Amino acid sequence: QLVESGGGLVQPGGSLRLSCTPSRSIFSFAAMGWALQAPGKQRELVATFEVGGMKIYADSVKGRFTLSRDIDKNTVYLQMKSLKPEDTAVYYCYVQPYGESNYWGQGTQVTVSS
Repeated sequence: QLVESGGGLVQPGGSLRLSCTPSRSIFSFAAMGWALQAPGKQRELVATFEVGGMKIYADSVKGRFTLSRDIDKNTVYLQMKSLKPEDTAVYYCYVQPYGESNYWGQGTQVTVSS
């Protein structure tokens, strides 16, 4: 189970922080991160924590989005800055257990509009 929060409406250039808390330790997964799905488009990965703490970002968000984690809260965050209208999408947290398929959160809407 994944509990997501933090979406909403923000003006272009603004910031939002998404959070994701899994029911298991964040260190029990091979990977954990975020994907987005814009209307009429396929879901695409935007930011991932891999084993060892390596962070991988999609080119479209590099320099604007930052992954972080709070071990005490067992939570992973996606800090989004300099948001653009094209960032508007439903954002999904996901985890990749070892040897299993990805699990997805329920999604949280991010709308960037003036």
